[in-house]
Parts: sequence; C-alpha cells; structure tokens
Amino acid sequence: MTYRPISAMAGRLLAPVAGLALSAISGLAMAAPNDPSGTWLTEDGRARVRLEKCGAKNDHLCGYVVWLKVPLNDKGQPRIDFKNPDPKKQARPSLGHQLVMGIKPNAENHYEGKIYNAEDGSFYDVTIWSEKPGELTVRGCMLRFMCMSQAWAKVTDTVPGQITGPTNGPGGPRSDPEWAPKPAPASATGATVAPTPKPASSAPKPAAKPAE
Repeated sequence: MTYRPISAMAGRLLAPVAGLALSAISGLAMAAPNDPSGTWLTEDGRARVRLEKCGAKNDHLCGYVVWLKVPLNDKGQPRIDFKNPDPKKQARPSLGHQLVMGIKPNAENHYEGKIYNAEDGSFYDVTIWSEKPGELTVRGCMLRFMCMSQAWAKVTDTVPGQITGPTNGPGGPRSDPEWAPKPAPASATGATVAPTPKPASSAPKPAAKPAE
C-alpha cells in the first residue's frame, strides 16, 4: 500500500471547495452594479443629465438637468418648472433641477427609485443600469405593464449653456430639500467658543501699607 502525506490528500480534497469559493467570490464581484456617475445625453438629445452619488452614506444616486437643447420658452424666457405639484417649486428654473430622486441598488444590482418628469409634473418608477461603458439604460414605468426604456450616451465635453458648477454651489444644479446636504452642527465646525468672563468682585481691595 502506498501512503500519501496527509497534506497532499487534504489539498486534493479541498481543491474543489476552494474552486467553488473563488467562483462565488468572483460572481459577487461581477454582480456589483456599475457606477453610472457622470453626465449623460438623453436618447432624444433634448437634455444632459448629471448623475452622482448622494445621501448621508453616499449610497444613493441623484440626477440633475445640466443642459437643455431648448432652454427658453415661447416668450424667450428661461423655462421654469410650472407643472410641479409643489407650488414652492413651480417658479424654479428647469435648468439645474433634480429629476433622479436618490435611487439606490436593488436585488438585481440595478439602481431603482423615482424619477421626476417636468413635462407633466409627475413622478415615475425608474430603473437605471449600465451593461457596457458609455451607455446607460433608463427604464421608466407608469404602471408595471406600462414601461419604456431609453439608452443614454455618456458625454465628457461641455457645450454652450451647460452648467458645470458643483451641486448646490455657484454655477451648479440644485438638490431638492430632502436630498440637500444637511448643515454641520456648530460643534463640528471647529470654531472655538470664548469662555464667559467672570464678573468682577465687588469686595473692596485692601489699602496698600505705607512705606517705612
């Protein structure tokens, strides 16, 4: 009988298990959603939308209109969001408004949530994912059986009329209040607070002794 070292036998037995584990890890890595952050041209070419991470843990996705092919209305004035169901938002400019409302990854590793359509002032269910570089699939649904998909193309250039500033900063788009960054508490600003001065004592000071 030929005796093999225990380590060699264990290696032969554990090899298939290790292979399965590596396959599972690889599968999990492949299942991670592609990051759709960037600027995208809509399929009809009428707008550019900037997508970026948002939320307290930076695990959601928000989107903003940063360019419009037709930025002015029939009166030659900048378009406003006059169909918005919130009266407070009806006078805001269409350029720079938020339309992707903090969507997050689902069980299929796509991003899903709500998208706002300024053309009719309605919110729709939306699913966003990218299967190849430079292309984004945006699927919006009014009902489960009434859905439409668009292919958005990634752009890296800047065209006239496009806003490029930071979100909620000068020359940039604006978050809806529920997605705007919360102000830091006063204790976290690093500002030092001067101690409260003690009141002066009212007791009379002792008289100085005369020189001898």
